[in-house]
Amino acid sequence: MRGTKKQAIHPLVLRVTHWLNAFAIVMMIGSGWQIYNASPLFNFTFPGTITIGQWLGAAIAWHLAMMWLLVANGLIYFVWTGASGHWRKLAPPGPRAIWADMKLALSFRLKHDTGAYNAVQRLLYCGVLLAGVVVVLSGLAIWKPVQLWPLSDLLGGYIVSRYVHFFAMAAIVAFLAVHLMLVALVPKVLPPMVTGGRQ
Repeated sequence: MRGTKKQAIHPLVLRVTHWLNAFAIVMMIGSGWQIYNASPLFNFTFPGTITIGQWLGAAIAWHLAMMWLLVANGLIYFVWTGASGHWRKLAPPGPRAIWADMKLALSFRLKHDTGAYNAVQRLLYCGVLLAGVVVVLSGLAIWKPVQLWPLSDLLGGYIVSRYVHFFAMAAIVAFLAVHLMLVALVPKVLPPMVTGGRQ
C-alpha cells in the first residue's frame, strides 16, 4: 500500500509572496531612507551606502514602483491566507503563551518545529503585518495628502503621517533584524522556505 504524498511545509504561494515581500520591503526601506535624507525628521541621516536611488527623484521612483509590488503581493498573500486557512497558524497568541515562550526564547530553550509557529513568532508576525498596514496607509497619506485628505486627517495630517510612517518602517526594520537573527540561530528553517520541504 502506497503511503500518502507528503505535503510541502511551505506551499508555493507562501514562498513566492514571502520572497517578493522581502525584495519589495528592502527596496522600499532603502529608497525610503534616501527620501528621508532629503528632509530629515530627526537630527540624523542615513549613510548613502545603504540608501537606494542616489538622489530624491530616483528614490521616489523606486519607492512608488516597489509600493505597487508590495500592495499587490500583500493582497495576494492576505486572500490566500484567508482562503487556505493558513491564518490559523498565525492567530494572535494569548498572554500566557507569549510569556511562556518568551522565557524559553530568552534562555535559548524555545523549541522550533519546522512548519509550526510558536507564540513568539506569531506575536512578531501579527506585529509586522499590522506595521505593514500602517506603513501603507501612512505612505498613501504622505503621497496624496490632498486627494486622500480624509486618510491624512485621520492620521493627524501630513507632518504627523510622516512620523507614523517612519516609526512603522522602524518596526518593520526591527522585525527584519530579529527575523534574520532567528534564522541564523535556527538555520534549518531556511531551506524549506526556498524548496518548500516536505512533511
